[in-house]
Amino acid sequence: MFQAMWVVGFLVGTTTHTADLVVSGLDVYGAYPLGVRLFWVTLTILDPAIAALIIFRRRSGIVLGSAVIIADIAVNWTAFALIGGLSFFGVISQSLFAALIVVTARPLWMWFGQSSCEKPANVSREL
Repeated sequence: MFQAMWVVGFLVGTTTHTADLVVSGLDVYGAYPLGVRLFWVTLTILDPAIAALIIFRRRSGIVLGSAVIIADIAVNWTAFALIGGLSFFGVISQSLFAALIVVTARPLWMWFGQSSCEKPANVSREL
């Protein structure tokens, strides 16, 4: 269930940023500083990548997803407070999603088990 919530949340982000780009083009976030604009456009690639990693039960998706959502709420709350133009509902709902990510990251990590690049500790060789 946690896996599905992560995937849905990051796909909502994918849809939002993709729709923004389709409707308004590359200058979609023109009222914001260049770094913020580049970050938001990059989420169009990062969000679906995270969803795919989570679908395939990769622990790297948990690490990347956690880092991205924390950076995203930091950027969005800063933009909301200093520049404006973002909806209160948007920053609140995204913050709630971030709380979900923080609370469920460890159980999801445990459920995913060893990543594909880790080797079992009890590997014995025959001579």
